Amino acid sequence: LIPLATLAIVHLFAVISPGQSFLMVSRTALASGRPAALAAAAGMTLGVVPWVIGALLGLALLFSRAAWLYNLLKVAGGLYLVYLAVQVWRHAAEPVRIGEEGTAATGLGNAFLTAALMQVANPKVVVFFGSIFVSVLPASPPAWMVLAIIAIVLFNEAIWYILVAFLFSAERPRAAYMGVKPWVDRLMAVALGALGGRLILDARS
Repeated sequence: LIPLATLAIVHLFAVISPGQSFLMVSRTALASGRPAALAAAAGMTLGVVPWVIGALLGLALLFSRAAWLYNLLKVAGGLYLVYLAVQVWRHAAEPVRIGEEGTAATGLGNAFLTAALMQVANPKVVVFFGSIFVSVLPASPPAWMVLAIIAIVLFNEAIWYILVAFLFSAERPRAAYMGVKPWVDRLMAVALGALGGRLILDARS
């Protein structure tokens, strides 16, 4: 159980550290309300599953042997983040629709899909998991441990992003956001674009 406890703590700290996922969920909560933010939280949680499974199957080793594939995925992920940044910047000055009509099923689906794709767009996640798994897990973990690993990762991701969704969709944070929406959105767009550009530059180097 010690390796699983170590994994849980290290991964939780990694999830809490600010990054593109935090920006996405918090902005969704501020701009679109709690239902959309919870949908984004679900997307973030499920979007990490392919990388967890990939790390368990040795995908990180494959990336180390086929650097071109890893770099290709980083460029694709970086371009997707830059695309999201451009979209956020373009719509920064638009007013936010307040009310249940702004949280239709299609809006929830878009929030979920965008968040899930954002997680999948970052191949560095599989390297992160791979390094942790090699460091703390036995060479051939039994099936129950593999299932426990997936459950721990899903729990940590879900509990953190649900908390972010609730905090930023509260009345006071949303009211404050409405007054400075263009500036906040542009700041988030710059941050997303910088993260995307960093992925692309990492691939080139």
